[in-house]
Amino acid sequence: MRRNRALLILLAVAFGAAFLKAGSFPGVAAFVPAPATHIAATTAHVESRFASSKLHTQVHAASAIELKDGTVRAFWFSGSREGAADVTIHSAVFDPQLGRWGKETVVASRESTQHGLHRYVSKVGNPVPARTADGRLWLYYVTVSLGGWAGSSITAISSDDEGLSWSAPRRLITSPFANISTLVKGAPFLYADGTLGLPVYHESFSKFAELLRLDRHGTVIDKQRLAAGGQGSLQPVLLVQDAQRATVLTRYSGSEAPRRARTMSTQDGGQHWSAPVASALPNPDAALSAVVLADGRWLAALNNQQAGRDSLSLMLSADQGASWRVVQVLEDQRGQAAACEPRIDAALRQSDLAVAHAAPEVYAGYRDSARVKVQSGGACNFEFSYPYLIQTRAGDFHLLYTWNRVFIKHLHFDTAWIEQRLREAAP
Repeated sequence: MRRNRALLILLAVAFGAAFLKAGSFPGVAAFVPAPATHIAATTAHVESRFASSKLHTQVHAASAIELKDGTVRAFWFSGSREGAADVTIHSAVFDPQLGRWGKETVVASRESTQHGLHRYVSKVGNPVPARTADGRLWLYYVTVSLGGWAGSSITAISSDDEGLSWSAPRRLITSPFANISTLVKGAPFLYADGTLGLPVYHESFSKFAELLRLDRHGTVIDKQRLAAGGQGSLQPVLLVQDAQRATVLTRYSGSEAPRRARTMSTQDGGQHWSAPVASALPNPDAALSAVVLADGRWLAALNNQQAGRDSLSLMLSADQGASWRVVQVLEDQRGQAAACEPRIDAALRQSDLAVAHAAPEVYAGYRDSARVKVQSGGACNFEFSYPYLIQTRAGDFHLLYTWNRVFIKHLHFDTAWIEQRLREAAP
């Protein structure tokens, strides 16, 4: 009893310290807006394919970053199931000139992380890449030593050759007490002083969004809870409007109805943040992703529904999130009464032309991989989730997301396609 009471006191002190710091981030004065993109294409372009290639496995939590040569490197985790001991962090590179993905490789595993950290690791997940001001490539991913995801910490590795090789892993110190329950999902960003901002979230006892500030060596130099009272706000995505203004969109895991993504904003370069409020975006307790376009509009990918993850949409806001228009419904299996297997087959063929036209025995492997997961439990359970959206220097967009937990799907499109879709949808 005394031991439990002491533990609760320590927890209260730790959480109290975090609460006192909520809403304040001393020393930060400006964000670095995304660099201007070169948009030359006038012909609408869109194509989809699978980034992952491993069959008969489960994959999830994709992310991506543009490399110095204009290719795109993606990351995700893969294994027998989420949280299993055999889960590994995978990566592949997409060449937009060739229009194809390279070989899928393993970047990190439970064993390699455990060996590098000199501590027991039970599972890994949620990889997120970043580029620091000195040009170095970093990868942050979640590791757990004990318990579920609430017991997570963040591990970092770095690369000086664009992901061909990686440094030994090291654990970020994000809390003076136990250093657990910090997870990563959203895209990192830069501050004007050269430090890196890493959106993270807390998922033990209380759920809320935070920002870590890291120096060029990858060391955490500050942590900021985005807003007091922001319970239920997870997986923050930061949208930089200019040097002083930014908005955060978050997944919402609370019980308030209707279910809406939460939003917080700053007018002083991230030193202070407004209280979280419900946005105009539906959110079924699922991750979302968004970017700011060159003209100030916001483009988001999300499950545009109150419950479930059986559809995924691209949406656009021209008024900084006050209202949204649907650009394209990318996946939609809501309310379908047709038999499950034909729907799996149709969705598979529409996702990747190479797979659709593959030899029968090759196609059968993809179909059987999807069938096992979608039809698990005797029902027809489609899932399109965890989108991750980036825009490259050339102006193209790359969207990766979980396709029924068996493949990572990649959508490559340009601004001309967005404008075409908006014109076609206009009343």
